[in-house]
Order: sequence, then structure tokens, then C-alpha cells
Amino acid sequence: MSIRQQPRRTARILSLLSLSQIRAKSEQIDDIEINDLILSAIRTLSVEIESTIETASDELNRSNDQLFKSETRATNLGSARSMLKESIALTQKAINRLGSIIEIPEFVQLSRQHEVREYALELIGTVDRRRVEIEAILNEVMVDWTLNRLTQIDANILRLAVAEMAFLNVDHKVAINEAIEIAKSYSDDDGYRFINGVLRKVSDKLTKMIKS
Repeated sequence: MSIRQQPRRTARILSLLSLSQIRAKSEQIDDIEINDLILSAIRTLSVEIESTIETASDELNRSNDQLFKSETRATNLGSARSMLKESIALTQKAINRLGSIIEIPEFVQLSRQHEVREYALELIGTVDRRRVEIEAILNEVMVDWTLNRLTQIDANILRLAVAEMAFLNVDHKVAINEAIEIAKSYSDDDGYRFINGVLRKVSDKLTKMIKS
């Protein structure tokens, strides 16, 4: 990643993780400081970690219950193994999120903070002002899906990418590739593939609108 791209990648991540926490009115967005963005991002990840750990704990307890029953029913052993595997995967996800919390302040520190803040606020402000239009574009291209059925992270990755493509004059390929890279860190395999497919449809739609 070039030096020029680094502040924008950091800004995209901060915007993604801050959207669900920041409830400022449009006229107040310019007053948000870089530390507010970092704190909001950390809070978002902390909530997700707590939820993931709770789910992992539930799966572990269910696995333990099935293991006690496995002596009399062979099917219970297979079920227990599946639950244990899921618990391990969720625990690993929580650990990765903890790593992300540690990395965020470092990313900002190593980036040009003025540029990070400026672009992050531009992204957040654009999503705030254009939310209805952004969501209309997305819901139109998503077959048998709507934004409210997606995880908050996936939905916000899509909102930010569409904001860049439709309203901030960011090259479509750049916006899509950035969204995919971020999704690889903050979503899952199915999530980033879905995001890729949706954003390519958005790109085609916007391109046709420009040509018509």
C-alpha cells in the first residue's frame, strides 16, 4: 500500500467502526476529533467481542452437555464436535478483534492524522446526508436481500463504498477493492464475497446511469 493510500485506508476503517457509535447531527460532524473516532471504533469492536465470547461460551456449554450424553447416543458425539469447533472458531474471531483494537491507535499514529480525520469525517458525513439514496441503490441491486438482513459491519461496508462511488468520485475499482480488503478483516469469507458481488452490481448500475 502506498503512503498516499494509507491515510485513506485508516480513515475507511475508522469510519466503518464509528458509524454505529456516532449519533451527531450533520452540523456537528466537523467537531468530531480523531480521538473520538478511535474511541468509537474501540467501543464497536468491544461490543462485538463481548457478543462473540458469549456465543462461544454458549456453544462450549452445549458441546459439554452433548459429550456427557455421547456414551448412550453416537449422534450426540458428532453434534458435540460441531459445537466445539464452532466455539473454537468464535474464540479465534474474538482474539482477532482484540488484535484489531490494539492496532487501531497504531494505524492512526503512523498515518497522517489530519488526512485520516478529514477523510473519515467526509465519509461519515456523506453516509449521514445521503443515507436514503445510498440504501435505495443497495436495496435495488440486492436480489432477495435487504440491508436490514445483513450484519451491521457488512451493511456499513456497503454504505461507505457506495458513498465513495456515487458521491465522492472515487474510482469504482478502488472503492470495491478497499471494501473487500476491509471486509476480509472485519467480516467473514461469505461476507466479503457477498460484498464484492453487490458492489460490482452497484458499479454497473452507476456506470449505466452516467452513460444514459
